[in-house]
Amino acid sequence: MTDQKLQAPGLSWRRRGRAIGFAANTTAAWLVALVFSFPLIWTFFTALKPGNEVFGAKISFIGSEVLWSNFADAWTEVDFGRLLLNSLVVAAISTALTLVIATLTAFAFARLRFPGRSAIFLLFVITLTLPSEVAVVPLFLGFDQARLADTWFALIIPGLFGAFGAFLLRQFMLQIPGELEEAARLDGASTWRLLISVIVPLVRPALSVLAIFAFLGSWNSFLWPLIILNSSDKWTIPIGIAGFTTQTGTQWELLMAACMMTIAPVVVVVAIAQRQLVAAIGAGAFGGR
Repeated sequence: MTDQKLQAPGLSWRRRGRAIGFAANTTAAWLVALVFSFPLIWTFFTALKPGNEVFGAKISFIGSEVLWSNFADAWTEVDFGRLLLNSLVVAAISTALTLVIATLTAFAFARLRFPGRSAIFLLFVITLTLPSEVAVVPLFLGFDQARLADTWFALIIPGLFGAFGAFLLRQFMLQIPGELEEAARLDGASTWRLLISVIVPLVRPALSVLAIFAFLGSWNSFLWPLIILNSSDKWTIPIGIAGFTTQTGTQWELLMAACMMTIAPVVVVVAIAQRQLVAAIGAGAFGGR
């Protein structure tokens, strides 16, 4: 009893210290989130202002009127529905194909044995250091000569073979114990069965991370669609919302409203994949041997 009485105050102080530390960490996290969310908050309130008050002398979040009609005007001004559908189709196709290609590439570099594997992978990774703008001119000339310019095929294909996805999945696959592969081989599993039934389920968190990055990369792409697409009915959102800037000026309130509507699908995708993203980080999707 005496020992328990002596230990009780110590345990109480430890619990209090943990509670205080948890509260401090939570408060700090909310403050950091608020700082990083401030541009988004400012964009939202700017989208609700009258156009002549966006750059007023007095700085304020809320204008003299709250104009929800700005969102409707932005939707109709640039045919936002078509832009949204085009972007969703392109991003979905690009994401799906990127996952397939990156998985096959990563599996080859991580689990298969062939001459020059390390050297080839090193050259493959070096391409990450090259800016994407370097390839714009030769890509355009190639697609133009093949008469594929102004098509969704030309819009989607160049972004499918980046080294980032293969590198990410390879690092994750390297952490899978070799005993699992040996057991599958002993059970008569072919290479394809090994990939589909053993490897892919184990790298699902990393695939979720790659899906997020691939979707965001396609969704936010501006330069390549601007160059390769001529028909307005094929434009994606980044090109379409540029239409709010004309020779007479920029409709900032409509531009901000369009930006908010553009962000919404991205928020949904990240919210859906949040658990997988955390699981991938915890499992070491960004590590490797």
